[in-house]
Amino acid sequence: MTSQNIPKATAKRLPIYYRYLNMLSDAGKKRVSSNELADAVKVDSATIRRDFSYFGALGKRGYGYDVENLLEFFKKTLNQDKLTNVALIGVGNLGHALLNFNFHKSNNVRINAAFDINEEITGTIQSGVPIYPMEDMKEQLKIQQIEIVILTVPANVAQGVTNDLIEVGVKGILNFTPLRISVPESVLVQNVDLTNELQTLIYFLDLEKQS
Repeated sequence: MTSQNIPKATAKRLPIYYRYLNMLSDAGKKRVSSNELADAVKVDSATIRRDFSYFGALGKRGYGYDVENLLEFFKKTLNQDKLTNVALIGVGNLGHALLNFNFHKSNNVRINAAFDINEEITGTIQSGVPIYPMEDMKEQLKIQQIEIVILTVPANVAQGVTNDLIEVGVKGILNFTPLRISVPESVLVQNVDLTNELQTLIYFLDLEKQS
């Protein structure tokens, strides 16, 4: 993604815009207005225009946005014009589900290596991905020059594994564990707490029922 300093909320919306623009392109649509985008991605048009304004003049008043130009711009902004290899640390139930998900089909992201302590699966290939024992993790991450990992290990070992990842130069961690791992400022962490998200959804549904 671009190094330009943009709000995190905007950055999180960019992949949503990119996916929808891909759909428009596949459908043969040549241009789109901010109102049309707003209806599709459920983000108000003023927010979309503000998000896009961080990157300069991407559209024209009265014309809207050229789909192919906008798609190409976000492709470069989100580094979708190159394949990014990541590693999966922990191949339990969630890890297996992530292996089966075809990241690179639309996002140019590929799980290139996975690591686990389970001797029944280490040394095998699962969904096209080689599974290595944990003791090989640091060496393989260095050899394969992988800087981004998906962390799905048990919470009680998450920080220890994170320390090893930092030691070998990992720069980004998608953390699926409930533990809020500690990292230096040079390492970016995106926390994905499925339980918390579900509980939040239930909370708001209960509020709706009470109103």
